[in-house]
Amino acid sequence: MRCVRSAEYVDGYRVRLVFEDGSIRIADLATYLDGGIFEPLKDVEYFRTFRVNSEIDTIVWDNGADMSPHFLYEIGIPGAESTSAA
Repeated sequence: MRCVRSAEYVDGYRVRLVFEDGSIRIADLATYLDGGIFEPLKDVEYFRTFRVNSEIDTIVWDNGADMSPHFLYEIGIPGAESTSAA
């Protein structure tokens, strides 16, 4: 099981994620925001409000949306050690 330990906004709908094993992935969620609970995340200002929920080990939003840490790891590409938010 993958666990997200920290997350940082990069730009657009991209998030820099650090996993429990120390691996860093950049996940672009732009194409995964269709339907139901994910629709509000299309507003990039709202998208940026994600946070890590340590009880479920992934990123969440106040409207109840979350994404599986395994999914985030799989779609993510290896990322740099640090990024600067836009």
